[in-house]
Parts: sequence; C-alpha cells; structure tokens
Amino acid sequence: MVGACATASREVWMPTFAPCRRARYGVVSRARGMMIVRPYGRCTVKGPALTSGFLTRSPCMHIIAIGDIGVTDQMMHIGDEAMFEALVDEMRARGATAITGLSAAPRESAVRYGIDALPRIGFAPARAAGAERFAAVVRAIDAGGGLSADDPFWAVRDAVASATGVVIAGGGNMASTWPLHIFERAALARIAAAAGVPLVVTGQTLGPELTPPDRVVLGEALRSARVVGLREEASGRLAAELGVPGDRARVTLDDASFLGWDDPSGDSAGGAGAAGYTLVSLSTHLGGRDRRAIVRGLAHLLDRHADETGQSTRFHAHWGSLRSGESRGDAILHDEVRAQMRTPSDVVPTGDPRAAARLARGASLLVSGRYHPVVFAAPAGVPVLALSADDYTRVKLDGALGRWGQHSVRDLDEIADAGTGAAGAGMDAAADALRGIHSSAAQTRAAAARLRPGARAAAADWWERVAEALAP
Repeated sequence: MVGACATASREVWMPTFAPCRRARYGVVSRARGMMIVRPYGRCTVKGPALTSGFLTRSPCMHIIAIGDIGVTDQMMHIGDEAMFEALVDEMRARGATAITGLSAAPRESAVRYGIDALPRIGFAPARAAGAERFAAVVRAIDAGGGLSADDPFWAVRDAVASATGVVIAGGGNMASTWPLHIFERAALARIAAAAGVPLVVTGQTLGPELTPPDRVVLGEALRSARVVGLREEASGRLAAELGVPGDRARVTLDDASFLGWDDPSGDSAGGAGAAGYTLVSLSTHLGGRDRRAIVRGLAHLLDRHADETGQSTRFHAHWGSLRSGESRGDAILHDEVRAQMRTPSDVVPTGDPRAAARLARGASLLVSGRYHPVVFAAPAGVPVLALSADDYTRVKLDGALGRWGQHSVRDLDEIADAGTGAAGAGMDAAADALRGIHSSAAQTRAAAARLRPGARAAAADWWERVAEALAP
C-alpha cells in the first residue's frame, strides 16, 4: 500500500508507513528498515491513512534542524546525538514528513537518522574570526551577496526557504565558552526570519557565561523564536534577561530524558538491584584540577563502594571511539582510574544513545561527570553521584537531578582532596556522600516513580507545542 505526496507539479509515491522526503533522490532506504521518498516543498498525503498515525491530507512538515551532530573519525558524543535523535523521533510522531539536519558529518547523519543532511554554515572557534564570518553572513542574508558561490551558507539558506520550520535542537552550547555555536545558531535564526519561516528552540542551557556582545547576538536569536525550551530554571531566568517573552519560554526537561523509553527493549524501571552494577561515566574536563589526584580519589572511592556494596563497576564513555578496543576521549580517563583500582571493573563500549540510555537506567548507582548519563538515569530513579567541574557543569547537573528530587551534585575538589593522600577528610566526605546516596536508593526510586507520570505528560505537551509552532 502506498500514499502519495502531491506538489504543484508532480506526485511522489511512498509506502504508507514512511514519512515523505524531498523527491530529487527518489526512493531510498532509511534507518530501521523503512523505504522513503523525498517530495519537494509543501505537499499533501493522498491515499490510505498512514499506519504511523499521520493525518492523511495535511501539509507536509519539512523541518531544518541543527544540533551538534555528526560522528567524525569514529568519535561519538552520545549526549549531542541523543538530543537530536529525540527531536527526530518526536517530530516524526507528530507528522513531520521531512527533516534536514545541519551536521558536521552530513553523510553519516543522513544514514544514522534517515534524513537529508547538509554541512553547517561553519564558524571558526576563535572569537575574532567567528565574529568576522558572522558579519559576512549577515550581509549575505540582508543583501544577497558577498560570499563565494560554493559557500555552505547558500545551501542552508535555500533549504530554509523550502522548509516549513527551523529547529535549534537541544544543547548546552549557547555560552561564551563556544562563540562558534552562538554564531551558527544566530545565523540560522536570521536566515529563518528573513525567509519568514518559523523558528523553534528546544532544550537549551544558556550560559551561565555570556559576554555583553554574545548577549546581544543570542538575545536577538532567541526573541525571534516562536517557542524556547530551557533545561533549567537558571536558563529560564537568563532567557528573561535576554528579553524572551514569558509566554514563549518554558522550562523543560532535557529533550533526551525519555529517549527510547517505550522501546520494546527499553524497560526503564531502574536498577533495583537485579543488575547490581555501579555505572561510571567521567568527563576529561576537570576544571584545571590535578588530574592525578582526581584519578587516585576516584579509584579509592569506587573501590570503597565496591567493598561495601558488592556491586560490580562498569565504565562507559559518552565521548568515545566507536572503533573496537580503541581508547580515546573519556575512555582515556576511565583507563587511568581503572589502573589505580584494586577491585575488578569492566568497560562497556560507547555504542549509541539508545543503548546508553538503557545502560544508565539499568544501573544500581551512577557516578558521572557527564550530563547525559544523569539525564538518562534520573527519570528511572537511579541514585546519582554527579561530579561538578565548574559553574557550567553544576548548573546542568543541578537542573537534571533536581527535577527528580535528587540533590547530589558534589564538587570535584572533594575527589581531588580524597586523592591527595595528605588527610582522610576528603575521602571521608566523598565516601560519606556516596554511602548516603546508595542508602537512600529506595526513596530515590519511589520519588522518581511519583514524578514520572507528570514529567512525561509535560514532555509530551512540550513536543506538541513545538509541532504546533512548526506546523505549516
């Protein structure tokens, strides 16, 4: 059985269970076994009702979406990919018929998500070069020239012009630490505004560091959006400072909080003891602290916890290589900690976001310096010891845990103190914190179970609002 997307000039046929995409590539395979075609521009679906529940005669929703996606050199950043994957899932479930992603590795992202993909506009990491490039892009938007014919800007501009909506997908990079990401997203927002295409911003952490010039650029971009999702109350307050109207801003959960939750293999009841493992996901960002002291402190802490609980210890890198047996990214720090431990531990390969979510939700306890292991684990009621390196990581971790009644973010200084060997106070403080988190596991799981129905309903309502804002 097939349906058809009708445009002004042609019909493109497709299987009824598949979303339509732009037709210039004909029929192609997409992830998870679906066969799809790509109709150009706005279209209506004709024929039998789609088995996935899409309306049969509504305009096609074609979204341009940017996230920090694209696996290059086989290095996967699970959190960034997870937020984009959640966006794709939620928008397809609400009638999106075509999604074009802006990616660092367009070919890889196209295959991974079954979407069309383009290179990002592109900005240099250095602030001065990025600002110069942003000014040139703004001139091109306003005047239609000034950039070379092969500049990636033109493909992005044309894609936006043919779309029904633009989405800045979830992330934590709208901060002066990464000016290139502010410039990239602000440029996309300007392109959307110039084309009269609605913009939505989902699941963001703002700042906390924002220079006055970045406030101007980011504020203009956010104010141009129909709706803005913020991951923490602190980000919500900052959005208000930047002039985002209150009726357009909403404090939400991270977009990937329930990624894969309803998958057949995605049982997410939490690690109530059957699995019996402590999951460890560390970040190499230590805020300038003594790395050797951190490594020793973590090794001592994990050994002590294993002795007291009998749980096994598993390490999982959220920024790591997809090549079997290759240690890069966070895995390097993991190896250093494991080498200092006297109790056994094992390594879970980096894998993909859905597998990472299952792993975190199945743990008996999580120790993490990374954000998305916490995002995955907390809704399942997994007790978490979160390790903060600076104000930025604390804002994110406090936000992710506080929504689920957990308040267990600890400063990495405690771990460093525990690893100095000069005194026992640091180790005692860290060990006592971990012991308390573990001993309150039953209450933590019960609290998450009480909060989860409301949180899931709120998340669904948010995605409905996003889809409504993007609907043609």
